[in-house]
Amino acid sequence: MHISIAKETAEFEKRVALTPDLVKRLCDAGHSVTVEKGAGSSAGFLDTLYKTAGAVIAKNFADVVADAQIVLKVGPVAEKQVESLKPNTALIAMQKVHENKALFKKISKNKVSAFALEFVPRITRAQSMDVLSSQSNLAGYRAVIEGAYEFDRALPLMMTAAGTVAAAKVLVMGAGVAGLQAIATARRLGAIVSAFDVRAAAKEQVESLGATFVEVDYQESGDGSGGYAKEMSEGYKQAQAAKLLAVLKNQDIVITTALIPGRAAPVLLTAEMVAEMKVGSVIVDLAIESGGNCALSKPGITVTKNGVKIVAHPNMPSRIAYNASQLYAKNVYNFVQLLISNGDELSIDFNDEIIKSTCLCHDGNLLHPVFEK
Repeated sequence: MHISIAKETAEFEKRVALTPDLVKRLCDAGHSVTVEKGAGSSAGFLDTLYKTAGAVIAKNFADVVADAQIVLKVGPVAEKQVESLKPNTALIAMQKVHENKALFKKISKNKVSAFALEFVPRITRAQSMDVLSSQSNLAGYRAVIEGAYEFDRALPLMMTAAGTVAAAKVLVMGAGVAGLQAIATARRLGAIVSAFDVRAAAKEQVESLGATFVEVDYQESGDGSGGYAKEMSEGYKQAQAAKLLAVLKNQDIVITTALIPGRAAPVLLTAEMVAEMKVGSVIVDLAIESGGNCALSKPGITVTKNGVKIVAHPNMPSRIAYNASQLYAKNVYNFVQLLISNGDELSIDFNDEIIKSTCLCHDGNLLHPVFEK
């Protein structure tokens, strides 16, 4: 099987789809691997490491995909690259399909089989391929580091002969994978941590990490399908805003992680709420790529409003690109095993729940329900 690793071209993207150790594993198994020049450099994986692992280095995208049966990426291909993809090639990446439906209509016409790793089902057998969990975990960790960097005071309680430094208070909004890791990281750094989530099931998880759960006095569950949150009613949103306003006044760092698949991120922090926060406090908005959880967030820019810093770095996992690439690469490697079980021919078994859930298009047809919306 000929497997190719393309270089990422999107702004803020530093990750690579496969690391040299896994390239070696594929080569040792008898597969040939081609890597686009500089594909791993931004993540700390130089071309020499890929050569040592057994890969061939190609000078550009057209060359790297020329003979490929499988093309691996982190994010979607650029529109200008589609024509370079050959029919019957499997394209595997986090495709951001909700934003790129027109792109996949073009890819489908080229008879390319595209797989979106963000659609890997949350079943036990697919846990090792769950890119959303692996990347969100690192994003949650990094969000706390970014918040601590921008916060001009200490996080832990410090008792010294010269006096006592009070522990910082951190509020995490959204207790999914990213939020839970943010809670754990902030706790390890010595902060007093509280968390909010619309899902009742999150309370036990938050408290198990030693944080306080912020509850809204309103009878409505936010539990949606697949473990995600659903959009709440207007009545709940009003009760939520009132509760959060009271809590936010005492926080030093606020990390927002709330996302709704296929929808714009819910606005949890209004301009009026930010105005009530303490001077010197910090907001880290992890949902900026979906519009942001804070009304004042600006993509890629740290802004200051009323003395409050609002940090909104797109693609937070890329700010820890080495480790993010390691985890993503293992997810990809495990997914690829589903397609290479038939010697030199691609094995696309639509009876496999993982394949069926992730395949966007095949043999000239758009297959995924996402295109029906």
